[in-house]
Amino acid sequence: MRKLSFSSMVCMVFIFCAAAVIASPAQSFTTMMGFDGVNGGNPESFLIQVADGSFYGTTRVGGTYGYGTVFKITPWGTLTTLHSFGAAEGQDPWGWLVQATDGNFYGTTASGGTYGHGTVFKITPGGTLTTLHSFTRADGGYLEAGLVQASNGNFYGTTLAGGTHGKGTIFEITPSGTLTTLHNFNGADGINPCAGLVQASDGNFYGTTFYGGTGANCTYSGHPGCGTVFKITPGGTLTTLHSFAGSDGADPSAGLVQATDGNFYGTTLQAGTYGWGTVFKITPTGTLTTLYNFCSQPNCTDGANPWAGLVQADDGNFYGTASGGGTYNGGTVFKITSEGTLTTLHNFDSSDGASPWAGLVQATDGNFYGTTYVGGTDGDGTVFRLALGLGPFVETKPTSGWVGARVIILGTNLTDATGVTFNGTAARFSVVSASEIRTTVPVGATTGEVKVTTPVGTLTSNVNFQVITPCGDCFYPMGQDR
Repeated sequence: MRKLSFSSMVCMVFIFCAAAVIASPAQSFTTMMGFDGVNGGNPESFLIQVADGSFYGTTRVGGTYGYGTVFKITPWGTLTTLHSFGAAEGQDPWGWLVQATDGNFYGTTASGGTYGHGTVFKITPGGTLTTLHSFTRADGGYLEAGLVQASNGNFYGTTLAGGTHGKGTIFEITPSGTLTTLHNFNGADGINPCAGLVQASDGNFYGTTFYGGTGANCTYSGHPGCGTVFKITPGGTLTTLHSFAGSDGADPSAGLVQATDGNFYGTTLQAGTYGWGTVFKITPTGTLTTLYNFCSQPNCTDGANPWAGLVQADDGNFYGTASGGGTYNGGTVFKITSEGTLTTLHNFDSSDGASPWAGLVQATDGNFYGTTYVGGTDGDGTVFRLALGLGPFVETKPTSGWVGARVIILGTNLTDATGVTFNGTAARFSVVSASEIRTTVPVGATTGEVKVTTPVGTLTSNVNFQVITPCGDCFYPMGQDR
């Protein structure tokens, strides 16, 4: 069971779902390593893949001082603890890391720091940590989510509580640590944003709040409102797109993903038809469609209470985790189509992990990687890999830019690459390593797939690269001129 803190009491739901007899067959599943407390424990955030192919993440507790860690793990399972948090520099790093354009990683802690209400930090690939901001409660507090680096180079995030009304905030922070509060939630527009933000193709940010909204009091949580989906401009103008009512889900604890169709997809932790959470689609203007209601199968063998969000894979489908339910009541990994057809891919049985609170990342080798909050040999959580037969691909960073913009391409076995194209237009490039190519958007390029030609075949980007036309007041990627 998770250790209770202020933030966990707000966003925690106890899951009770009986074990079932029949399971969907797991595919190629590997437990890469188990946490033992000394090297960290209870990872709650998803992993990120970097240029050398390794993954970086955080554990909420454990390490030298017991307050959590930052770690690196190779694709073959070798773990290195990069930093153990001390109370003064932050505690409970629940959120994910983001690797910024300067090569460093940025993240958050839910508590600790100078005033005890959490921090924003920077950490180098070698493990040197700098606290950029300690929250005072007046400017927010209890950060459960990670950050997103926007196209202006600054970071945007949420605080679960604090701010003018004590119900949470949205903030912007520069790489040097200057913080600006963009919005203070007041209840009618949401309460407790425990999920992070996504910057959409229109330049605005989209996110969710756990409680609040204009709906009636939510009987599922006992709090006013069942949560919201919102849009906020980079300047801080917030629009509530949808208020959940229970019948369509309640308590969205995770953020959104913008899919290739331009819509957003997400999950709610509770409610829906059977009371155990939902998967939904919502348009940029706020039209919501419930795609799936969990616990539709006897004894919740399809999973229950999806705490984490979704990832759209290169096959166009969405993949995620349910923190409870499944054959052994330890949670599941699932696939769901954009039309709402769900397939259970793996049932956790505690020996291979349990309670996957974090979402998945699809690595450039085509496989999925993730963490479980508990379970494994020592009971402190695991890192796992799930292979589903999807082929390797390349990933661009960033995923948008205009002609002349610098782009990094991540992949596997890129050493002997012979060509790079942006939607069919050839680009100049240089191979940095077997997992990294550097290039620029060529003249004549249009929005579409990026392809890398190698002696053994052509690798295609997992998402379309958006070629932007410069304009007078647009948001621009860091380091690029209009």
